[in-house]
Amino acid sequence: MLQAQVETLSARLDEIEDEADATQASVVANTAAIAAPEVEDDGIEVGFSGAPEIEGEGGWSFKPFGRLNIDAGTVGLPDGLGLEEGFGSELRRARIGVEGDIPGGFGYKIEVDFAGGSGELTDALLTYKTGDVKLTVGQHNNFQSLEELTSSRWSSFIERAAFTDAFGFERRLGVSAEYKSGDVMVQTGVFSDNIEDLPGKTFSLDGRVVYSPEIGDAQLHLGGSLHLTDIESGGTVRYRQRPLVHFTSERLVNTGNMDAESEFGAGLEAAAIAGPFHIVGEGFWQSVNMPGAADDPGFFGGYVEVGYYLTGGDSRGYKGGKFDRTRPANPIDEGGPGAWQVNLRYDHLDLNDGSIVGGTQNGYMASLVWVPTDYTRVSASYGHLEYDNAAYALPGGSTSYSADVIGLRGQIDF
Repeated sequence: MLQAQVETLSARLDEIEDEADATQASVVANTAAIAAPEVEDDGIEVGFSGAPEIEGEGGWSFKPFGRLNIDAGTVGLPDGLGLEEGFGSELRRARIGVEGDIPGGFGYKIEVDFAGGSGELTDALLTYKTGDVKLTVGQHNNFQSLEELTSSRWSSFIERAAFTDAFGFERRLGVSAEYKSGDVMVQTGVFSDNIEDLPGKTFSLDGRVVYSPEIGDAQLHLGGSLHLTDIESGGTVRYRQRPLVHFTSERLVNTGNMDAESEFGAGLEAAAIAGPFHIVGEGFWQSVNMPGAADDPGFFGGYVEVGYYLTGGDSRGYKGGKFDRTRPANPIDEGGPGAWQVNLRYDHLDLNDGSIVGGTQNGYMASLVWVPTDYTRVSASYGHLEYDNAAYALPGGSTSYSADVIGLRGQIDF
């Protein structure tokens, strides 16, 4: 009888153990389900290209971007001018913005620059693209010069060519259209003033044509632009320029204020990129319709530049009718040296014509650019600038002299 009871208890104990094992398995399964619930695909994708880029269903996208330029250097002027010189520095740009797409072929971009201590709107625009045509409404660049349209993030010198600043190229509020098919691009638009200058009555028409074929491994660029501005009654214009760097307030060439009814500008562009080598040149002619003047004055600016990458596999970027980002073949975060580039430039600006004596500036320049990674950049620029008919005279009365300038820049963008 005792043996029979032991066997019964043993069988019951086995049943209890089986039930316990089943209960434990159920608890584990339920816990796993709670810890890792099923995720439904809502169509949102997050990528990364310098900054997060969010893409949603139907064509929505959102991407923040920005840049920081910190400049320093020295300006050496002849003794006796009595102008500010020596060491200088500034926060050249501190921009942040957002851009993206909206379903239906629309896009947007908003950018604010805080370098001056308060927010200044640089870009504020909406776009619509259908086929080969893109329409843009808002504040954006009009279509003057390859040098002006190329972002400051990719410039080969610390500042752009002298004529772009002297002739007042800037973003303006307007409506424009761009057609691009194959190697041909046509841009045209109607513009008013920069948003910071509104309300205003300035009215301009701008157009640019670019032909950019690839021949073998070489990228070619040929372009031309026209610019016509109607200036409100009683208005004036003034053309002047700094010696290479922005952190000095001195302008050694200066036409002074000129009464003006309109401006007319015409530019030519040519460039080529072949492996590590690039060459680029531009010329721009600007004339002013002065009321009552026997002959309207005309002015000229232009430059020629050559550049070469010292590091293997690196080349200057190009996209959409302008220079673009250089991505080092061997960035330092992968154990490489980054991309190293040397550039030489001759930069000419002539603000003399007829009764207007604004001076001439001839710049002989060299730069060294280091791109450690895709989103960082360090550059050094040197300029020897020679002046005739300068805006300021030496104690003996001479207006012909030279200046030497060094500019350094550290940059990060995303």
